[in-house]
Formats: sequence, structure tokens, C-alpha cells
Amino acid sequence: MLPTHPTRKVAIVGTALSDCGRVDDATPYALHAQAARRALADSGLDRSVIDGFASAGLGTLAPIEVAEYLGLRPTWVDSTTVGGSTWEVMAAHAADAIAAGHANAVLLVYGSTARADIKARRRTSNLSFGARGPLQFEVPYGHTLVAKYAMAARRHMHEYGTTLEQLAEVAVQARANAATNPDAMFRDPITTDDILSGPLIADPFTKLHCCIRSDGGCAVLLVAEDYVPDAAKAPVWVLGAGTAVSHTTMSEWDDFTVSPAAASGRLAFERAGVRPSDIDLAEIYDAFTYMTLVTLEDLGFCGKGEGGAFVEKGRLLRDGALPVNTDGGGLSACHPGMRGLFLLVEAVRQLRGEAGEGQVRRADGGLPELAVASGTGGWFCSSGTVVLGR
Repeated sequence: MLPTHPTRKVAIVGTALSDCGRVDDATPYALHAQAARRALADSGLDRSVIDGFASAGLGTLAPIEVAEYLGLRPTWVDSTTVGGSTWEVMAAHAADAIAAGHANAVLLVYGSTARADIKARRRTSNLSFGARGPLQFEVPYGHTLVAKYAMAARRHMHEYGTTLEQLAEVAVQARANAATNPDAMFRDPITTDDILSGPLIADPFTKLHCCIRSDGGCAVLLVAEDYVPDAAKAPVWVLGAGTAVSHTTMSEWDDFTVSPAAASGRLAFERAGVRPSDIDLAEIYDAFTYMTLVTLEDLGFCGKGEGGAFVEKGRLLRDGALPVNTDGGGLSACHPGMRGLFLLVEAVRQLRGEAGEGQVRRADGGLPELAVASGTGGWFCSSGTVVLGR
């Protein structure tokens, strides 16, 4: 097996959020630009070093249209679109390109006004998908995105005895983590009873089992090791990455209780030369509570079917045994359509020691050494996992 980075080492030297949460006075392009400027400033490097660009979800010819808006003329581009895991997959592509010498500095940018757009149009969110191709055989039965996740959660409950209370624990702890994040959209505490008594969205999910809808953007700058001495802050190294896809049609999914993170995580850990037990914190895509639980299983933090017990007793809290979604995640902090890039931003922030009140500490009081960011796309259709280290 070839290593992920056969030649040059690759580091993240710049990250930033745009304005997030409720942003009624900005376009998605403006949020892209704001995040990009801030990430570049964070890196301390000149924009002239950027020769690679990756973007998805905006523009007729993404990423060309966004690159033009930002005044960039890259010689390496990526517009991979595989749902919420897009940004971990792009990070893997960018790291490989930099390692091989095909690019030197790659900027990943995302921005969306998903909440403001719905407010402006005064309509509800459309969570269904196209009626062409293989999906046409499911659309007549009313399968929305949330329903697909709900079906998978119900299967896990049936197979392993996972409870509603255990799923609710994921949301309770995400909100507790959000309480120390000034950028989080929702910070007030919630209880298991609040979640269980909420309005039903798709059985077994009530409202608080589901992610919020926000505006926002972020950016990440990856560079070759040659640029690290000129960066303003200590680097966070890309140690290993893995990608995998599963299905689009539910009937083609072999096992509703296994996500493609089982494959992407194994590859990422093997390539990084570390084990799940070495990881200090995890940033996991959490559009729904079940996503967090099953991804923890598939990444190897616990055995298959043990996720329900694993998430109990505050294990996912900032000061828990395995801090997860330390900014509050998509359940409480922000979720502007595709959240994968935010996972990388938060992982870097924690490894650098820049999280303020929400900073994770090792048992000896030191900063975390290793983090994993794992994004999921579609309805467990794709996965990208990246291992990062100080």
C-alpha cells in the first residue's frame, strides 16, 4: 500500500470562519471571500503562494467561478462533490497533490446562506432529492434525507438495542460543548427530556436529534513543508487520510448499521500510523445524532453495536474520555448546508490551543497531540477521514 504522502510533508497553516449563524446581509460569495481572507491572514503567508484551489456547492463552473471572485488563477483545482464529506475528500486530494509536487499551497473554501435563503423565500426546506436515475425508484415512497437516516437509526436500535435516550445523549453533550463556543448558534443547555418530548421529524428523530440550519463559511490553507518556516503559527500536519463511498439507493446498502467511515477510517489510521486509541479528540459530521454514534463505531473507537453505551456518561464532552465535536457540531454550533470543512477548522483550532474556554486538554494538562476529522456525505453515501497531528 502506498503512503498517503510519499514525498513532501503537508501541513495546515491557516484556518478561519466567516461570520456564522444568522447572516442576513451577505451573499455566499461574500462569505467565501471573508473566510479566505481570514485564513490567509491566519497563515501569515502572501496570497501569491496559492496555486491550488478547491470549492464546491457554488457557481456554474465551481470552483472556477469562486476562484475568479477571489482573484485567484490556480493551476490545480478540485470540485469534488460527494455531500458533507466533500471537504475531507478534497483535503485528501490536496495533500496528495502537494506531496507529489503538483501544487504547493491549496486553499479550501466554503460558504453558504442556507438559513437566510429559506427565510427570504419564506418556504420550508426541501430535503428530498432528484427523481431521475436510480433514485426514481425511491422518490414515490417519500424518502427524504432525514427519513433515510431515521431508517438507519431504527435498524441500529433493532439490531443492538440502542435507545432513544442514548441517541439524545449525543445532542445533549454537543450543546454542552457549544456553551463555551462564542461562535455557536445555540448555547443554552438542553436535556434528554427536551429532546424526547420535541416534535417528531422522522421516527425516531425529534427536532433536537437533527442539525440546525445556519449561514456561514470557512477556509483552510494546506501547504508543502517548505512554506512552514514562513507561516505565522505552528503547523498542524496532515498525517493520513482515507476516502470511501457506499451507495445512493437504500436497497443497495449492504448494512444500515455500517457507514463508509469503516473503510475511510481504517485507511486514514493505517496511513497515519496511529490507532483510534491514540486520538485525543474527534470532529465528526453530525447532521443527526445517529451519525455521531455509528461513525464512532466505524472509526474503531468502540465495537459495532456498542455506540449507545459509548456515548453515555459525558464521554463526548470537552473534558470527557473522548471529546467529540468540541465546538458544538452541526447539532448546535453551525450547519450551513455542508459542514465537512468546519470539522477541519475546529480540529486545527484545538490542536493549536486556540479554543479558549472550550480548549481540550490531555490528562497531563498539555494540548492534544492527535485529532481526527471524519465527514459523511449524502445518507451515509460517502466518507472522508483525515488524521491531524501537532
